[in-house]
Amino acid sequence: MKYLMLIILFLSIKLNAQESKQFTIEGKIKKNLSIDLPSLKEFKILSIDSMVVLNYLLQRKSSIKNIKGVLLKDVLSKVEIEAESPKKLSEYYIVCTAKDNYKVVFSWNEVFNNETGKHIFILTSFDANPDKEEKGNIALISPTDEATGRRFVKGLSKISILQVN
Repeated sequence: MKYLMLIILFLSIKLNAQESKQFTIEGKIKKNLSIDLPSLKEFKILSIDSMVVLNYLLQRKSSIKNIKGVLLKDVLSKVEIEAESPKKLSEYYIVCTAKDNYKVVFSWNEVFNNETGKHIFILTSFDANPDKEEKGNIALISPTDEATGRRFVKGLSKISILQVN
């Protein structure tokens, strides 16, 4: 009975540790911001029927369906970046980190000054392959990437806005 309780406790901790119901935005900004699922619903919600997730070899890794999310740039527009001038924004980059410490990077220009920025989503809900264990409710993906899996952050926990030294 003790072992059964320990196994249940371990699985419970493991499942809860992988869930992401909120993330923080930090770095070279005036004030850190915490965003949760309910606050994401205040942004314009966009939908995508389905998409294939490809690995770095452009091979099918999985697919996701019934995708709902908000644009990363809309969320980031809520923070004030500590830049000396608008010209300096070209030196900034954005690191999106998952609960398991997986990281992806976007440049400021890629998000705010490029067509790509119109397609980087913070996912609020999606249906994944039931055979795969997904790592959280909040995720991030860039569907216009060729290898979509390379910047698919499941269990988004942090967004850091940093400046190149």
